[in-house]
Amino acid sequence: MAEKIGFIGLGIMGEPMAKNLLNAGYELVIHNRSRAVVDRLDGEFDGVTAAGSPKEVGEAVSVVVTMLPDSPEVNDVFYGVDGDGLIEAMSAGDLLIDMSTIAPATAIAVNAALEERGASALDAPVSGGDQGAIAGTLSIMVGGTAADFERAMPIFEVLGGTVTHCGDAGAGQTVKACNQIAVAVNYAAASEALVLGAKAGVDPEKIIQVLNGGLAASRVMELRGPTMIEGKFDPGFRIDLHRKDLGIIMDTGKEFGVALPVTALVSQLYDALAANGRGDLDHSALITAIETMAGFKVADR
Repeated sequence: MAEKIGFIGLGIMGEPMAKNLLNAGYELVIHNRSRAVVDRLDGEFDGVTAAGSPKEVGEAVSVVVTMLPDSPEVNDVFYGVDGDGLIEAMSAGDLLIDMSTIAPATAIAVNAALEERGASALDAPVSGGDQGAIAGTLSIMVGGTAADFERAMPIFEVLGGTVTHCGDAGAGQTVKACNQIAVAVNYAAASEALVLGAKAGVDPEKIIQVLNGGLAASRVMELRGPTMIEGKFDPGFRIDLHRKDLGIIMDTGKEFGVALPVTALVSQLYDALAANGRGDLDHSALITAIETMAGFKVADR
C-alpha cells in the first residue's frame, strides 16, 4: 500500500490531484480553507483524514503536498498564525512538495527554513490546467535535491505525464515562469492571427488547421483555438491567475536584470481585461481584448 501523505489546498487544481492520489492507493490527510471540499472528499473516499490546520497535517505525515494560489498563501500555510503553521510540525527527514506557482525567492526561503530543521522542500509547479490535473497528465517542473526528487517521483508519476528535475531549490518556479511567458505570448499571437484572418473573411477553423500544420503550430492553438473562435471561455486557468504569474515574472526579470518587453505588453492586456470584469474567464479570453480593439467578434462572423 502507498504511504500516507498530507495534501493542503483543494481548489480547481488541488481537488482532482488529490483524487488521483487517492485512486492510486495513497491515504491522505487533508486541509483546506473551505471545509466543503474536505467533507466532500471525506465522504467519497475511505482513505481520507481531515485536519484542522496545516500543523495537524504535518504532525500526521512525513510528506506534505501543497497546491495554493500564490506566495502569500504559501507563507500563511507554512509559517501559520499562533503556532499552527506547517513548519511547526516538520522535522528531520520530512519533505514538503509545494506544487503552487509562486515566486522563486519564496520557494528558496521555504526550503532554507526547512533545512534548518533537517527537513527539505521541492518546488514543483505544474502546467496543464484543470484538464491536466483531472487526467493526471500535468507537466511538473521540479527544483530541489536529486535525492528528494527521486523520493517524490512515485507521487509525481500519479499526477503528471512529464516530470523534469530542473535544478536546485527555486529552479522549478523559474522554469514555470518561463512557461507562463511562452503561454501568454502564444495566446496573444493566436488571438491576433484569428481576429485578423476572420475579419478579413477567412473561416477561422481553416486558420487553425493551417497554422497547426506548420511552424506556427502550438498547444495553445491546438487545445484552445476551437473554443476561442466559439467565444467559450469557461476557466481552466483564469485570467487573474495568469496575471499573478506575470507579476512574478516581471519581478523576477527585474531581479536578474532581464528585460521582458513582449511579456510586459501581454501583461497589460490581461490587466485591461481584469479591469473590465473579465478576470474570472479563461486566459484564452485574451482574444476578446484584440476583438474589442478590432471592433469585431470572431464568434459572430
